[in-house]
Amino acid sequence: MTQRKELALRMLIFLAIGLIASAIFSEITFRLQADTTNRDPTTILLVIPAGTSAKVAQGQSIIPAGQIFVVGDTLQVKNEDSVTQTLGPLVIPPGATASMKLDQVGSLSYTCSFQPSKYYGIEVQQGLSFAMRLEASLLAGLPLGVLLGVYSLVVKPLRPKVKEPVP
Repeated sequence: MTQRKELALRMLIFLAIGLIASAIFSEITFRLQADTTNRDPTTILLVIPAGTSAKVAQGQSIIPAGQIFVVGDTLQVKNEDSVTQTLGPLVIPPGATASMKLDQVGSLSYTCSFQPSKYYGIEVQQGLSFAMRLEASLLAGLPLGVLLGVYSLVVKPLRPKVKEPVP
């Protein structure tokens, strides 16, 4: 086999190894993080339980201070309290439900009557698709494969081509 063919074969092998290693590592870390953005948009229900206004007046928080959403989600707020509650542009009378569509990426902080801080944070992220995960594996795997291929030349250099004596 010529040196050029041996080099090409070695680089292809290490490119494949880099891509596979990158994809495996990426998937393991993705699953360990339990990412909540790997889903289709949906309706998320936030229930304000009865007695919330009294607890907020005492400085207690019974609802988490914020949430993470995917672009396209709808936040639906149901008020089971006896007092009208507000969340940003939503005014929710007792027993009523109001909703808002979250259609832009960003960190939002709405004024809110059911939090002691009077603010409710909303993080809207782009949903993580298979194409994005594949692109990330390629962006990491290609350079890794090239580096492995180059380092393989340091560890085990190509054999010099031996010239046959001419008779």
